[in-house]
Formats: sequence, C-alpha cells, structure tokens
Amino acid sequence: MELSEIDLNLLVVLHQLLRERNVSRVAASLGQSQPAVSNALRRLRECLGDELFLRKPHGMEPTPYAQQLAEPVAQALGTLREALNVRASFDPAHGQRCFTLALSDVGEIYFLPVLMDALAAEAPGVTLRCVPVAHEALREEMASGQVDLALGSLPQLQSGFFQQALFRQPYVALMRAGHPLAGTRKALGAAQYRQAAHVRVVAAGTSHGQVDTALERLGVARQVHLTVPHYVALGHVLAETDLIATVPERFARRALGPFDLVMRPLLLRLPTNTIHQLWHAHLHRDPGHLWLRGLVARLFGDLPA
Repeated sequence: MELSEIDLNLLVVLHQLLRERNVSRVAASLGQSQPAVSNALRRLRECLGDELFLRKPHGMEPTPYAQQLAEPVAQALGTLREALNVRASFDPAHGQRCFTLALSDVGEIYFLPVLMDALAAEAPGVTLRCVPVAHEALREEMASGQVDLALGSLPQLQSGFFQQALFRQPYVALMRAGHPLAGTRKALGAAQYRQAAHVRVVAAGTSHGQVDTALERLGVARQVHLTVPHYVALGHVLAETDLIATVPERFARRALGPFDLVMRPLLLRLPTNTIHQLWHAHLHRDPGHLWLRGLVARLFGDLPA
C-alpha cells in the first residue's frame, strides 16, 4: 500500500483506538463526534482489509493485525510530531515546556523532590507530568512522544530504547528505630533475616522482583506478614510495626528521617539494583530533551556515561 492511498488522519484515529479501546473516549480525546470516529474506523477497515477491532463484553479487542500495527503506527506518529515541532535550541532559563516522566512510586519519592527544586532554580518555565511505569502501553507512549523519559529499573524497556545507567545500589533492611534488630550496626545474617517478620513490596513494572528470585535461590524463606503493591505506604507501616522490609538503599535513606527508621546492610548475596534513564530514538537529538537528560545525569548519576 502507498501512503497516497490512505488519509493519514485515519492513522491518528487508529492509534487512539488502540490505546483507548473505546469509540466514545477516542471521540472525546480527538474532539470529534462518535459517528465521525465510527466512520473513520469503517474507512480503515475498508482500506486495510481487516476488521481491526472486535466488540467484546469488556470493550473493543484489537485483531492480531491491529496489534501488529500498534507500535509502528505510534512510532511513525511520534516521529512526525517531533519533526513538525523541532526546536533549534532550548534555553532552560526562559523556555516553556512540559516533560512527561514515567516513574514508579519509589522513583517519585527519590527523584521528584530534588528534580523539582532544581527546576525552580534553573528552569522555572519547565513543568513535569508523571505517569506510572507499570502502564501496559508505556512502550507505545514513549514511541509516540506522549512520554519523554522513563527513570528506574525497568526490564521491559531494556530493548529498543536508548538508556544511561545513573547509579547502582544494594538492597538493605529497613525497620523502625525501636525494632529489636535495630540496636546493632552489624549486617543482618540469614538466621536473623529468617526469624524476622517481613513486609514484601511487589512493585510491578520494575526489577525489584529479583529479590524474591535471589532469596529462593539462596534457600532463604521470609516470614511475610504483609504484601503491598508499592512503596508509598511503606514508611507508615514500618514506623508502627515490628515488620522489616528489603528495599533499595537510596529509597531507605529518603525514608529514615521522616519516619524515624533505621537501615541495616544484609550479609545475604542479593543482586544490586541499577537505575537507568531511558528514552526513545526520536528524542535522542531534541535540544530540550538533551538538556533534561543532562540535568538528570548531573543530579543523580554517579556512573561513567
């Protein structure tokens, strides 16, 4: 098929349908009527020779062909968007721009206070919008330009994206200051670790699950009394209980003061946690993006570029 055979506006509708799986929401996001979106879908079906979407009880389900088109269409639209909005330079002191960052909740806790303070001093016209790294459409959203930069330990983005390692950190045990294991500065051994009551953090979309894998390999079974999906309430839980948590060191340091916690190193041979910043190829040479990545590397990086 030649590009002259298809209205490129139809690809915008296709991209939104692949994201929303709902005609009403697509119509609202594009500022069109529902009949207009339905008509565009009809034209797409005729042009591409495929049903593209099938109606199911839970919504519109893309066909295998539509799923195959998702990433290439998102990437092509993102490239066009960046080409049409290219900037010759970016002046952070006077520039106006909103960047969208993908972060886990632990990433928000660690990165955002420092980053927002730096923006207030160096780039007052720059604002941030944050989205979760666990979003199933994150790859497509980065390819289409809806997400500028992802920060964290994100195995789902290790292939097909530019990345820069910022720092490595060990896992440590975190607990309240009055915890029975908090009185010694020594590293916790396997026996103490087994006997303690634990809170386990799942943190979907990140590589923190490697802790569970490593403990299983070592034959160390935790007494898990609580499992939570993220880190956001962890400080409150630890401050009021005798539970301990196995967490990345830099998160632990952020939580010590606000919740009167202490951290202890572990004698267990757990893997280190490497934090990257990751971005799509179409933003690689964008002046504003270059500046943002440089700022992040300067504020948080301690590994060779």
